[in-house]
Formats: sequence, structure tokens, C-alpha cells
Amino acid sequence: MRVHESGYELDPSRDRLDLDLIEQWLAAEAYWALGRPRSVIERSIDNSTVYGLYGRSGEQVGVFRVVTDNATFAWLCDVFIDKEHRGNGLAQWAVAHIRDDLLATGVYRIILATADAHGVYEKVGFAPLAEPDRLMALTTRRIGES
Repeated sequence: MRVHESGYELDPSRDRLDLDLIEQWLAAEAYWALGRPRSVIERSIDNSTVYGLYGRSGEQVGVFRVVTDNATFAWLCDVFIDKEHRGNGLAQWAVAHIRDDLLATGVYRIILATADAHGVYEKVGFAPLAEPDRLMALTTRRIGES
């Protein structure tokens, strides 16, 4: 667990995660996951490393999900901080610690996708793909996902 100078905590412990709150954030507020069913959210959490961000009173105020082999590669996704806690550097602080945790395992490539937070990620070392034409994707939609 990491503690921010203002008292916020970043913790990868699953037992602290508030699944109802995470479902609300992802399925109803996050542009990339609108309508995502709870069963999919739960399965994604079960098969990932998930960091919770907690306020000074212990309430969950954010979530960061990492899909990784813990050897070479990681994908940082489902990054969400509650509106009331945005704008004070918490995302940058949390992502820097998550990056450091991943690098300590030997992971040497971490990717993410963002529509609106490039500046946050650039401050902790992320950059646009040098050769984006090498990256490919296969995207299908599940029932209930947009």
C-alpha cells in the first residue's frame, strides 16, 4: 500500500474494493465502459490486478485495473477517479506507483488507451506509440456493452 502526502491510499488489496461503486463508475460514467454488465466487471477484476484509491476516511475514490503477465507486458485500463477527487494529481501519483510496481516485476512494456488524459500519462513516462501501424486490434461487442 502507498500513502499520498495528503492521506489518500493506493492499495492492490481486493478485499477493500467496493464492487457496487466500481460498477457505477464503469457502467454509468466511464465513456469506454458504458453499459458494461456487472458480471463482466466482476470477471475482469477477478482476472486482473486491481488497485483501489481510497480517501482519508477509507472510502474508495478511484480504481485502476492492470492486465499483465508479470514478466514482460502490462495493459493499464479502467482508470477512474471520482469527480470529487479529480484535479489534484492523484491519477499521476497513482499511475507512477503502479508503473513502478510493474517495472519491479520485470515488465518492460506498459500500454494504455485514453481519449482525454494524455498529459497525465506523459508526466509519468508514457508516450504515443512510436510505430502505431504495428499495433492491431480485434474488437467485438458483448451484449450490454456499447
